Amino acid sequence: MTERWILPDLLFDGDSLRRDMALRIEDGHVAEVTCADAAGPSAERISRIVAPGYVDLQVNGGGGVLLNATPTVEAMDQIAAAHRGLGTVGILPTVITDRAEVLSQAVDAAIAAKGRGGILGLHIEGPHISVARRGTHALAHVRPFERATLVHVQRLRATGVPVMITVAPEAATPDQIAELAEAGAVVSLGHSDADAETTRAALYAGAGCFTHLFNAMSPMLNRAPGMVGAAINSDAYAGLIVDGIHVADEMIGLAIRARPVADRMFLVSDAMPTVGGPDCFDLYGQSLHLEDGRLVNAEGSLAGAHLTQAEGVARLVNVLGLNRLEALRMAITVPARLMGLETLAKVDGRAAKDLLILDDDMGFRGWLGA
Repeated sequence: MTERWILPDLLFDGDSLRRDMALRIEDGHVAEVTCADAAGPSAERISRIVAPGYVDLQVNGGGGVLLNATPTVEAMDQIAAAHRGLGTVGILPTVITDRAEVLSQAVDAAIAAKGRGGILGLHIEGPHISVARRGTHALAHVRPFERATLVHVQRLRATGVPVMITVAPEAATPDQIAELAEAGAVVSLGHSDADAETTRAALYAGAGCFTHLFNAMSPMLNRAPGMVGAAINSDAYAGLIVDGIHVADEMIGLAIRARPVADRMFLVSDAMPTVGGPDCFDLYGQSLHLEDGRLVNAEGSLAGAHLTQAEGVARLVNVLGLNRLEALRMAITVPARLMGLETLAKVDGRAAKDLLILDDDMGFRGWLGA
């Protein structure tokens, strides 16, 4: 048995950011979390922050691979590996609006990938969304809710695979949303032009989350709260893309401060293959490329993000002025809790290789067990 003691400056344990703590690591796993006084003189001091790896619930691609283009276990592995190299320990590979066979293949791959490192389940984003708010999703594949999608969700949940599904209330009735929720999916509202009243009806039916708040949804106006206003005033969870491009920093700060319940906002990357990969790729037969940090199509429209969770956390702290604890909870604790994967926010019992080392400015510096 090999044993080592670690004394970080700060330890994020999923709940709090704590000083004067020690980790006892046996055979590569955290065997004990205790006060620093318990560590012996040979303890290794780390003048940085130690925390569980980041959790990302919306990842379209990475390492040059796009899930929609290659909906396979191997593609999921490559995407997860690319994001792990940048600080994210677990992802929901995300399949966006596409042909029926692409969704079916992605579901099969997610079931086959159950238990593989870094692959937490599947995020089905579309195809049951609003035409008006489809964003980069292909118009030809947008369609009203169909029974086959419910069957896919039921298959995933029957095999214990966590699943999030993004739908628009215009494309799925309250009864259909209720069926998805009863099947065990996290139903997230997005890519929608629904008004606040329709949005609240979808929440009442069983939806409990919003997909990339502000983006691809009806805005909040003075006499028309829209989906954005309904989301902010609700107790539902909401994802945010914090790259300074998709949403103005002022709007993100406003939304975080305005929520009536704590721990309901979480970071997503909405990452595309350029993260950890080349600066261009194909989607629906069109070439997308990086331009001044923005991923755009031939018309210059935004098409996903070139962002990591680590970069999002750093921007929350260094640009928006959030404290480090809140930022870490938004990238680890909240998404893990939303998906029923609370152990991902724990330190005790974890493999040391799944614990981050962060600078004071939240820069990712590597893995504790590397």
